[in-house]
Formats: sequence, C-alpha cells, structure tokens
Amino acid sequence: MIGVLATEAGINEPFVVPDPITELFDFPAIWFDGTLLAINRTVLITLFASLLGAALLMTAFSRPRVVPGKLQAAGEALVETIRDQIALQVMGPEGRAWVPYLTLIFVWVWLNNIFGIIPLVNFPATSRMALPLIATVLIYLTFIVMGIVKQGPRYFLEVAFPPGVPKAIYILVTPIEIISTFVVRPLTLAVRLFANMVAGHILLTIIFLAIQAFLFSGLGTPIGLVALLAAPLIIAFELVVGILQAYIMTMLAAVYIGSSIHPEH
Repeated sequence: MIGVLATEAGINEPFVVPDPITELFDFPAIWFDGTLLAINRTVLITLFASLLGAALLMTAFSRPRVVPGKLQAAGEALVETIRDQIALQVMGPEGRAWVPYLTLIFVWVWLNNIFGIIPLVNFPATSRMALPLIATVLIYLTFIVMGIVKQGPRYFLEVAFPPGVPKAIYILVTPIEIISTFVVRPLTLAVRLFANMVAGHILLTIIFLAIQAFLFSGLGTPIGLVALLAAPLIIAFELVVGILQAYIMTMLAAVYIGSSIHPEH
C-alpha cells in the first residue's frame, strides 16, 4: 500500500524497496557510521526530546512565583495530576516521594511520542523498540530493587509464593506469578508503547501519501480530498494516543513499584 502510494506521488522514483515498511523506521547514520556511537535521525530526536523536557521542567520550576506564569502553571498542573491521580491513588502516601520520577517518565515518553505529528519531523522516536525497551528496563530494575530494599531477599519468595494460597495450588500459581512478574510485565510494557506508535506512524504516512498521490497529482481527486479532510482527525487522534500511552506507562510504573513497596496489595 505504501509502496503504491509513494510511486504514484513520485517519491523515491523508481520506488523499489524489498520491505517498504522498514524504510519508515530505519535511517542512515549521520555521524560515526558503523560504530556503537552512530547517530541518526532517531538518536537526534531522542536527544532533543530529552533536552527539551529537561529545559521545560527546569524553566517551569527553577524560579517559582506566587502568581505562576503559563509554563509554571502548566508544569504545576502536570505534577499535581501525576501526584493526585497516579502516585497517591496507586501507591498511597509513599507515592509522594515518587512524583518526580513518575513525572520524568511521563514527560520523556510524551515528548518522544509527540514528534510523530510535528511538521518536518513526523517521526515518533518511540516507534523504535530500543526506546520503549530502555524505559521499561529502568522501570523493571526500579520495582525489583525497591522490592529487595523493602522486603529483602524474601521479596522473590513473596512473588513466587503469594500468601493465602493453598500449598497444593503453588505448583500452578508459582510459575504463573514468576513469569507474569518478571517476564510478562516488562515485555507488555515495552510492546504496548512500541506497537501503538508504529501503527500511528504508518497510518499518518498512508494519509499523507494519499494526499500527495491523489490530490496534488490530479489522480483520483475525491480520494485525495477525503484523505485531506481525514488528516486533521488522524493527527488529533495521534496526539491523544501519544498522551494516553505516556499516561499508561506512568500509571503502570506506579502500579509495579507500588506492588513492590506494598506486597500485600
């Protein structure tokens, strides 16, 4: 589908790619090609998103005012939402100490998501598996370390042998608990974000190529008009998806860390 539309639009003429979907996500190195430090478009977006997030947070809270400006007000609203709707609701009173950590997760994931709809960029860095995986590994290590800190080595026994379960049932429960906690949790956390951003990027690409192929070339103008009218809706939808995925990852991070802090929950 993408290959046909790109050919109609005259993009990369002749459009001969064994796997056109891969072309949407793989970019050649700009610097240090062939090394572990190779920098391409994805790396630049990630670095910029990280620096932008740090700059926004530092600017918003470095010199707080009694009457906040727009940026401080937006930052306070974000922090209060994460504190009241996620940290305290999920983790209890101890969640207050985790608000900065959860805020950083939300901002970092959201900014990397949002570049998928930014003109001239149009690529969410989180549609590369490495980024969701990095975020997931950090969350994974955090809830395991907190489990050990709060419960000691007994943490792993509490996970494998949850209290209140008849001993005869452990033969079924123990493997399920171990796999679900230490394998399924990090895997689903990374794949959920990755899959949603990949699907969104492909959808936006198809819409934009349809506009170019059918509207501007004069081929199938009605199809091009439909794509043009649908584009703002798809962009708005991707904006919502980007925010929602950041919220979900932040929420699940709180749930997992909270389960290590309060094993009885």
